[in-house]
Amino acid sequence: MTRFARLTLAFAALAILLASPPAHAGKSDNSLVFASDVVPESIDAYFNNVREGVVIAHHVWSNLIYRDPKTGEYKGELATAWRWIDDKTLELDLRQGVKFHNGDGFSADDVVTTFNFVSKPENGVVTQQNVNWMAGAEKISDYKVRIHLKAPFPAALEYLAGPDVIYPGAYYMKVGPKGMSEHPVGSGPYKVVDYQPGKLVSMVRNKDYFKDSPLGQPTIDKLEFRLIPDLNTQIAELMSGGVDWIWRVPPDQAKQLATVPTLAVTAGETMRIGYLAFDSTDETATPALKDPRVRRALNMAVDRDALVKSLVGEGARVIDTACFPAQFGCTTEGVTHYGYDPKKAKELLAEAGFPNGFETELSAYRDRPLAEAIIGYFRAIGVKADLRFMQYAAIRDLARAHKMPIQYTTWGSFSINDASASVSSFFTFSADDLNRDPEVRDWLKLADTSTDPAVRKENYKKALDRISDQAYWLPISSWPLIYAYSKDLSFTPYTDEIPRFWQAKWQ
Repeated sequence: MTRFARLTLAFAALAILLASPPAHAGKSDNSLVFASDVVPESIDAYFNNVREGVVIAHHVWSNLIYRDPKTGEYKGELATAWRWIDDKTLELDLRQGVKFHNGDGFSADDVVTTFNFVSKPENGVVTQQNVNWMAGAEKISDYKVRIHLKAPFPAALEYLAGPDVIYPGAYYMKVGPKGMSEHPVGSGPYKVVDYQPGKLVSMVRNKDYFKDSPLGQPTIDKLEFRLIPDLNTQIAELMSGGVDWIWRVPPDQAKQLATVPTLAVTAGETMRIGYLAFDSTDETATPALKDPRVRRALNMAVDRDALVKSLVGEGARVIDTACFPAQFGCTTEGVTHYGYDPKKAKELLAEAGFPNGFETELSAYRDRPLAEAIIGYFRAIGVKADLRFMQYAAIRDLARAHKMPIQYTTWGSFSINDASASVSSFFTFSADDLNRDPEVRDWLKLADTSTDPAVRKENYKKALDRISDQAYWLPISSWPLIYAYSKDLSFTPYTDEIPRFWQAKWQ
């Protein structure tokens, strides 16, 4: 069945439902069911790096610092105050009276245990870029800690307010990452009561959540995350009242859903960017990608303006950089712009010794229509790319093993408003660096660690110029998010792509 036929059937069902609008069960029992098409490989926040895992983490665990999404102001969460002792030492005063979901009291021991475990590379944290700036943590007293940095790192507060959550230390040392995933324990506004891997995560409101949290107090009693891989099934569940909230709705479906009287549809640009990553290392499964002329040809083969207009949707913009334009240090000045030029692309392939193109593979874990459109553009210049559509964790592992030469993926920088969370995550010789350019690495090291904003900007610019010149990526666009949910749900979206269900409430 074609995609068009599936949509026709889905909205035929919608027309029937319009005659008798469904009643969403969530309002009646003060619960909220939200669905997505991607499942975290682990609930442990440090052992998954998909957005759904980030969303769950922000509801289950607490950070030392909270960044207000409206003002950008840093506020005390588990910490009440902080100060820089020197360029590599951050001291924090901790909140007293906080309880974890298992009844353990929060103290400096939990911060020290968490950070000293996750910052050690041998412990295998998936999101190394989020913790590798820390040398470790030191207990000063029961409610005072110091975080020691390997080098000056101006973005430290962003990470402490984002992906770097705090675990109950004694429990984590007892159960480890596997146990934390199977039976999560945090101090956040919601606690997990049921986790079925690959299916659902059920949470209930934490009645003992500390009263002066900058997050405020949650009002919805129960949250349930469901994995529903098929978008049409998500839409059907939303319209029938089986699900209360979905996201990543394509523009064409969004227009249809906006006509449903029981639903609300909202959209806006986020910090997420979409791109193709090319493996140009000596280990690449497609040796042709080692030639920059080939990578430039692939950049010229794709009509990104058309993709954004037809498939990405309103609120998106074409980008030329390996970062989101609003992040500190992300600049477009001097960056190479590859316009749509299939004729020139064919000429470059011929110059590189591939007049008839070549065969390769392209992976994707979301937005299949867009990935298929890109493959069509490649085919037009003679490059035959087979699509492998699978879960993100599988793609990531294949890419790290150099068995996946081209990835179509997106990156939300863990909602960190600094270029270190984007470009530095993929070009500093980490496991996810598929190009291994020493010049880029060294510039980024300077940019990430300097306390001088001008030096940071200068070196990010050098790195971004080289990345675009060598066409290590094919940046496509910023990424808008379209949400659809029950009109009776009060929900506010933010550009950091974190749905704050603790703020949501039924009207």
